[in-house]
Amino acid sequence: MTSTATLAFEIGTEEIPAFDLKRATEQLAELVPASLDAVRIPHGDVAIYTSPRRLIAIVDAVADQTEALEEVFRGPAAKIAFDEAGAPTKAAIGFARGKGLDVDALERRDENGTEYVYAVRSVAAQPVAALLPEVLRGIIDGISWPKSCRWGTTREMFSRPVRWLVALLGDEVIPVQYAGLVAGNTTRGHRFLAPGPHTVPCADELVSVVEGAYVVPTQAAREARIRAGVAAAEAATGYAAELPAKTLTEVINLSEYPTVMVGTFDEEFLKVPEEIIVDAMLMHQRYFPLYDGGKLTNKFIIVSNGDPEREATIVDGNERVVAARLYDAKFFYEEDLKQPLDAYVERLDEVVFQEALGTMRDKTERVVKLSARLTAAAGIAREEMHDIARAAYLAKADLVTAAVIEFTSVQGVMGSYYATAAGEPERVARAIAEHYRPRFSGDAIPTDVVGQVVALADKLDTICGLFAVGASPTGSSDPFALRRAALGVLAILETGLPIDLVEAIDAALIIYREAGLQFDNAAVRREIIDFFITREKVALRDAGVKADTIDAVLACGIEEPMVLAARARALEAARTEQPEVFADLATAFARANNLRDVKLGTGYKKAELSEVECALSEAVVAAEEAVAAALREDRFADALVALAALRAPVDRFFETTMVMDNDPEVRANRLKLLNRFANAFAHVADFGAMAKK
Repeated sequence: MTSTATLAFEIGTEEIPAFDLKRATEQLAELVPASLDAVRIPHGDVAIYTSPRRLIAIVDAVADQTEALEEVFRGPAAKIAFDEAGAPTKAAIGFARGKGLDVDALERRDENGTEYVYAVRSVAAQPVAALLPEVLRGIIDGISWPKSCRWGTTREMFSRPVRWLVALLGDEVIPVQYAGLVAGNTTRGHRFLAPGPHTVPCADELVSVVEGAYVVPTQAAREARIRAGVAAAEAATGYAAELPAKTLTEVINLSEYPTVMVGTFDEEFLKVPEEIIVDAMLMHQRYFPLYDGGKLTNKFIIVSNGDPEREATIVDGNERVVAARLYDAKFFYEEDLKQPLDAYVERLDEVVFQEALGTMRDKTERVVKLSARLTAAAGIAREEMHDIARAAYLAKADLVTAAVIEFTSVQGVMGSYYATAAGEPERVARAIAEHYRPRFSGDAIPTDVVGQVVALADKLDTICGLFAVGASPTGSSDPFALRRAALGVLAILETGLPIDLVEAIDAALIIYREAGLQFDNAAVRREIIDFFITREKVALRDAGVKADTIDAVLACGIEEPMVLAARARALEAARTEQPEVFADLATAFARANNLRDVKLGTGYKKAELSEVECALSEAVVAAEEAVAAALREDRFADALVALAALRAPVDRFFETTMVMDNDPEVRANRLKLLNRFANAFAHVADFGAMAKK
């Protein structure tokens, strides 16, 4: 009778990078059961435990033997497998060889009056313990890492050097071999608090042994421990902590036994812009700042992986580190202030934007020109145009300041501080700080039109330039984050900024041509427009707009993403919220579209129309005028209502009129009327495919 036992497998390593560990944890949850299933090892639930120095899989109810299996494969018909003399043909020989059998082992079976050859292969049950060394070795090899390394004289590659292996089925050691190691029953604990080795009596006790050695072996448990410590620190100080998700994830996977402590820095550093202090703590040291009513304080949270009993020493060491970083920040900030911000613009020639597109100084000149053309076309007020031009000129200047070179994440923000110090207008300073927005989905857009235009021009210059030199995104590769930049452009336009994207693209490409860049303007222009339309289509689908609704609007030749968005949303609303309007639209169009003859044109003779036909003609003319006016004023919903009103007159037309009259002239005149009727829909959406649904 088959018995079961717990399987425990631990890969012990040097410290794995935090985000790599998070991905590996997710991979193991799928890789372990899949690897066991692939060799038919019966098992129960799989639990994954990880810390920076270990990856653990615990598998319940692993059987001591695999399942016996009988595999049946149908081959060619018997008349093909054997010749008239009964000798096997090449077809039978090849089929048998492919299944690992002699041709004599093939069986003949009748199936619905036709005889086929079958291969029957029996796979006996195998001892699981004998299979596991290769299976577990395969799991190690199967983990995918962004970057791997070799160590010592081994040829194996892993995220970090593997230092020990534990593999137990019940209390039986499974001798997995990897990188010169052989798995045993000894693990290691926390690097400082309980390094070990620690003996693991059986598989069921591996996790408890690890926990007893000062290791918190799950991400969830480490996060809970950190959050509890932060809450205690907040209660003790009266301040509130900021825990950005990315930094928190990193900290969770940097420590095996996290302990929260509170450090302090000199209040003198609070004179430095808050963003630099926060950048130094969060990005460089993984400390969490503490706030008093939204105002930054001189206290911060440390998540230590050291001995909690040495808290004073640990805090002192961390305070020394942060003090050094803040001394640097203060020095750089004060040095940068010795010159006005515009003094740094000329130095942007030291920074390459892109090899074929020049330096950041070249980019600045293009953004200034593009901003001017966008504001002129949009009819923006003269005083705002002046601020836009100044913000565009200064937007990148802080890239060559010492503070931003050292603390790169505060680019733009530092430019804003330096602009204010130099006496630049408040709107200019704010636009400099905000022109990188939105930086990601859901991020805030620039506050006002000054920042919005500069942000739009900056992103469009990047997109158009890189498309022009053939550096557009391909598949999953987008090294210049152009998809993110395009979403930022669309988010800005969604605010109602009165700028046509296609005209802006044309203006950006003209500026590149004027600068001497050579490219196929028509092809690049088409690629960029399609790129933005694709981004808008994805956004609309994510918002619940059906794909055929989007395609129906695009069929009218729409190139402006904002026009596509407005029309697709209105059409989807009619479809879902006003089904009677959509039904009228679809039915009216379908009735005419099924009979119309495009070759005849729309020049019908009004004098020859009957009373009902005249009524339809007048309704069509009225609808055409109403639709044209509505589209000019971006009232797409009103255009739909105007078209839906054609349902009644076209129904009366079909109820009283024989379109396919025997008189060819009468028939042609009526078909021309229907052609004009159908054409009234042409600039709104293609209702043909939608009507079928």
